[in-house]
Amino acid sequence: MKVSIRESVGTHGLLVIAALFAVYPLGSIVASSLHGSSGSDLGWTNFSVAWTRGHFGSALLASAFVAVTVVIVTAVLSSLAGYALGTLRVPGGKAIMAVLLIGLVLPYEVTVLPLYQMLSGWGLIDTYWALILPQIGLSVPLGVFWMRTFFRSIPEEILEAARLDGASRMQILRLVLLPIAGPAVATLSTILFLFTWNEFLLALILVPENQAVQTAPLALSFFSGTDRAANPSVTAAAAVLVALPIIVAYVVLQRRLITGLTSGAVK
Repeated sequence: MKVSIRESVGTHGLLVIAALFAVYPLGSIVASSLHGSSGSDLGWTNFSVAWTRGHFGSALLASAFVAVTVVIVTAVLSSLAGYALGTLRVPGGKAIMAVLLIGLVLPYEVTVLPLYQMLSGWGLIDTYWALILPQIGLSVPLGVFWMRTFFRSIPEEILEAARLDGASRMQILRLVLLPIAGPAVATLSTILFLFTWNEFLLALILVPENQAVQTAPLALSFFSGTDRAANPSVTAAAAVLVALPIIVAYVVLQRRLITGLTSGAVK
């Protein structure tokens, strides 16, 4: 179907306007971060000041460690559970899916107080475990639904051929399904990484005192609360430092993310 020039120009015009609205907040923050103390000269001094004063080096490392750990553990658990629930006859499988659905739709804000009380009783407050364990639990329902849907879309003939060749269940998963599931696992990992990196509330409640394990969003919140009025340009530079890794990750992985999100619709 041919598209008229007027429709093409109108569509591209709307996309340009939407892009400007989306980019403007980021552009204004970057511009503010480059302003010197006088407001006219430009430079990178604000970034070095923010990096040193806000201790963002350790905060970024903490965020990376938590995010990577959550992604790896969740991807492994979700692949195993999704394979079992999607291709095997699991006793109580429907009940398990119902419980996972509750975990998927339940607002996680209502779990913060019980999590704090439980982790406090275990002596895990202000440790990496207080960030990693809850986020794995919150991510697994989405991961299981994601991988179960993918495995159920695999033609039964492929599984039957592997069984006839004498492959065990784990061999079918490891040698047949996981190579095919690469795009689905990569897309799930990207989504989980974005969510985990940007998590703020759990970090605020569960690691409020130990600066060594505080993540980048939490460090930015504390830093902006003490320095915003004194020097907003330094605060803007700190915001750019925190947002930069996630922007780079999205730019690098966006093609894989979009491909994975649309592959189900194409099938």
